[in-house]
Amino acid sequence: MRIDAHQHFWKIGMFQAAWLEQPSHRAISRDYLPADLAPHLKATGIDRTVFVQTQHDLAENRWVLGLADGQDFIAGVVGWIDLASPECEEQLLEFRKHPKACGIRHVTHDEPDVDFIVRPEVLRGLKTLEKHRVPFDLLFFIEHLPHAATVADHCPELPLVIDHLAKPKIKARSMADWEPHFRAAAKRPNVYCKLSGMVTEADWQHWKAADLKPYVDVALECFGPERLMFGTDWPVCELAGSYEEVYGAMDELLGGLSGPERERIFGGTAQEFYGLRV
Repeated sequence: MRIDAHQHFWKIGMFQAAWLEQPSHRAISRDYLPADLAPHLKATGIDRTVFVQTQHDLAENRWVLGLADGQDFIAGVVGWIDLASPECEEQLLEFRKHPKACGIRHVTHDEPDVDFIVRPEVLRGLKTLEKHRVPFDLLFFIEHLPHAATVADHCPELPLVIDHLAKPKIKARSMADWEPHFRAAAKRPNVYCKLSGMVTEADWQHWKAADLKPYVDVALECFGPERLMFGTDWPVCELAGSYEEVYGAMDELLGGLSGPERERIFGGTAQEFYGLRV
C-alpha cells in the first residue's frame, strides 16, 4: 500500500485563505479537489493519501471528512481543534467519531508568538491528544524546531511528526541552523518526520533532486525508514514542481534503500503512525 502522507484540498471562497492571494502564490489560487488529485495518484501508483488541514476552523474538518466519505483513496484526515480552548476535548471527541479522522495539526509557524506551541494552555491541549492517542503534526520553521524536543518530552506517549523537515533553507544550501535541532528532535522516539515540502524550500525554477539529497540523507540517518514517511504537499508543491516530479525526485533519492525500507517510507510508516484503516 503506497501512501502520500501529506496533501491538501481547498475551495476558493469557502474559507479564508489570505496566503493564496499573495502574488507568489497566485499560481495555486484555484480550487483543488479530489477529482484534481486522482489522475496524479494513478500516474505515480499511489494508493491512498492523508489530507492535512489548512484552516483553524472546525468546519474544514467536517467538509473534508465529507469528501473522504466519497473517496476510497483518502485514507485519513488530519484536522484541527483549538488546543488552547476549554472545549478542546469536546472538539476532539466530535472529530474522532469519523473512522478516517487520524490526527490533528495547527499552523504553528504562522503564529506571531514563536513559543506558541509550548504555552501552558497549548501543552494542556496536547496532553489531551496524548490521552486519546491522537497524533499531532508539527508545522514548524527552523526557529520553532527546538520546541519539538520540549513537546516530545512533555508528552512522551504522543505520536508527533515534523512536517516538511521543519523547512530547512534548501535554496541557500544552509544546514547549520537546522541540523542540530533536527537531530535533537530525532532522539525522542515518539517523534517522526515527513519527507515532504522540500521543493518549495528549494529554487522553484531550477531545483533538482540532488539539491534535496543532503537533507534527506540527514533525515535517513536520524530517523531511519521506520520513522520517515513520504508526502507530496500537493497542491502547494505545484509552485515548484508537479506531483509527478516531486514523487520522482523522492523515488530517485531513496533508490539505494532496500525494498522493505522503501515500503516503510512510501506507506508503512504512515499507516502505522496514523492508524490508517487501508
